[in-house]
Amino acid sequence: MKSSINNKMFLLQCPGCKNRMKYQNRGSIIIKKSKKCVYCGRSFKVRDSIIKKLEK
Repeated sequence: MKSSINNKMFLLQCPGCKNRMKYQNRGSIIIKKSKKCVYCGRSFKVRDSIIKKLEK
């Protein structure tokens, strides 16, 4: 079985505009993943921006 964070949903907060958005991890590694904010367009690292893990 793969890592326990595989295919999990997270709540992220943009470090720029502070808006929150959902992110679903589709792989087992989130350390190097980046996301672009849908509100302000800023790119940021997923791992540093996780607020909490969401239940499906």
